[in-house]
Amino acid sequence: MSKLIPLLEEVRACRLCEARLPLGPRPVVRAGEGARLLIVGQAPGTRVHETGIPWNDPSGDRLRDWLQMDREAFYDENRIAIMPMGFCYPGRGKGGDLPPRPECAPQWHEQLLAELPDLQLTLLVGQYAQKYYLPEPGKTLSDNVRDFARALQHGYFPLPHPSPRNRLWLRQRPWFEEEVLPVLRERVKRLGAFV
Repeated sequence: MSKLIPLLEEVRACRLCEARLPLGPRPVVRAGEGARLLIVGQAPGTRVHETGIPWNDPSGDRLRDWLQMDREAFYDENRIAIMPMGFCYPGRGKGGDLPPRPECAPQWHEQLLAELPDLQLTLLVGQYAQKYYLPEPGKTLSDNVRDFARALQHGYFPLPHPSPRNRLWLRQRPWFEEEVLPVLRERVKRLGAFV
């Protein structure tokens, strides 16, 4: 019998770093036993914290556009698992949201991954996921994204964060849209009817 449902309940009840969370704990995670695609992001923003729905913001709109996927497919837990590096909103810093809390990934990721045996591809969205998971991360996020073919050998696909704040990054790197997105879309389609 699967341990995934009770494990998700345990994650959602986590209070490990409660004292350091400005809006209090509200762990956000989605997964189903049959998920073939895993999206590892950074941490929920305030809108996601309010709704409890991951990627329920302009960043999620852009990510779904990159994947050429509608909301219904994106939120089908039996096809797509969503697991951030930090499960709760970490607070605000000078340049935007603070980094994900460091406690979450070591506490929960390995346990969750053990209950997702059908995963075939993991999207590593942003530098925190890439530093944690890539066997040989590059010096910069751009290096990781550009070298996606090497990461694919390990089942990972590194992506920049789709935040509207990253418009300049995207504009300065037309190769992302020309070279990376077509491969990403093809890989996701290979996993099954996601559109």
